[in-house]
Amino acid sequence: MHTNIPNVNEDPEGILSRVKCFALDMDGTIYLGERWIDGAKAFLERIEASGRNYVFLTNNSSKNAAVYVEKLERMGLSVGEEKIVTSGQATIHYLKRHFPDKKVFLLGNALLREEFLREGIVLEEESPDVVVTAFDTSLTYQKMCKVCDFVRAGLPYLATHPDYNCPTEDGFIPDAGAIHAFIHASAFRYPDRVIGKPNGDIIDYLTTRVNTERERIAMVGDRLYTDIAAGRNHGLQSVLVLSGEATLEDARSSKIKPHLIFSSVQEMIPLL
Repeated sequence: MHTNIPNVNEDPEGILSRVKCFALDMDGTIYLGERWIDGAKAFLERIEASGRNYVFLTNNSSKNAAVYVEKLERMGLSVGEEKIVTSGQATIHYLKRHFPDKKVFLLGNALLREEFLREGIVLEEESPDVVVTAFDTSLTYQKMCKVCDFVRAGLPYLATHPDYNCPTEDGFIPDAGAIHAFIHASAFRYPDRVIGKPNGDIIDYLTTRVNTERERIAMVGDRLYTDIAAGRNHGLQSVLVLSGEATLEDARSSKIKPHLIFSSVQEMIPLL
């Protein structure tokens, strides 16, 4: 078992002092449901006071940027959409580069559909060229039959992100990865490409948005297999917080090792 992990709430090499932009996971890192994680707001204020930047980087494609802006506003933080980077946006970016002008069957809810349409993606229900699956909270059996037909027929098959579960204040709810498992059970295929964390496409998109060298970006999150792997595998600094999914025991036993570990973002404040 691997135990070589950094001491909690320590940064002996001054990694944080070299970071210019913090890419922050949301659920489990900054808030749970509608509740701030202790010290999270002060942490954001400290980043800005120190002349640095942050963005929220979320795999959750069931909401668009405007919804996150509204939610944060309700919670007392005013930010613009430029602060929100989602796997849905990164998927749109990928489609424009790799499948320009192709018709897309989108398994996603109304908010994501709006975002795709606004960005000029052509959505098609009957004879698409490409299938995209997201975290669809408006899932129906009819939709699942349809998406399985298209996947079974061999169409290119993209997914916004891999998470099996989404954390809420009341526990976990099935996320996109659970939908992929359903499709695989029927159509015998997993997505050809998954855009969101821990994969490189969302990090490529992030760097175009924040215009910062990778080694000066810190990925801060509560999941080893998405947030920390995204940082580790794609040249960012990776900071695990223990306020969400992963425990210290998980960090010890995982092959994916964060550069730093903090109990929560609050403990990072004195080091910024």
